[in-house]
Amino acid sequence: QVQLVESGGGLVQPGGSLRFTCAASGDILRVNAMGWYRQAPGRQRELVASITRGGYTNYADFVKGRFTISRDNAKNTVYLQMNNLKPEDTAVYYCNAEIRPSSSSQYVDYWGQGTQVTVSS
Repeated sequence: QVQLVESGGGLVQPGGSLRFTCAASGDILRVNAMGWYRQAPGRQRELVASITRGGYTNYADFVKGRFTISRDNAKNTVYLQMNNLKPEDTAVYYCNAEIRPSSSSQYVDYWGQGTQVTVSS
């Protein structure tokens, strides 16, 4: 069984910083792309940032220059450093990863449990 476990998040003032960690564990053969999504109340889930196994990154326009995604392939872990946070960044953040379980010949999308970020003074 494969799972993604997120840590980080919480309440922060505007201009503050937070760091997310998401670790994949279980019966894993290989982890392909990893990323972070967010969903604010009344809105659809949207991509925040993604990173390929080789380290190629992609960012949503609304976080460019403020957020940084990185990963440690040896630990099957992805990170999201969030700086200069704004009230509009308030949302539930989800980790996502394309994982090939040892028991499968195909990659499967897995999601973390979601972590609340609230940016407020």
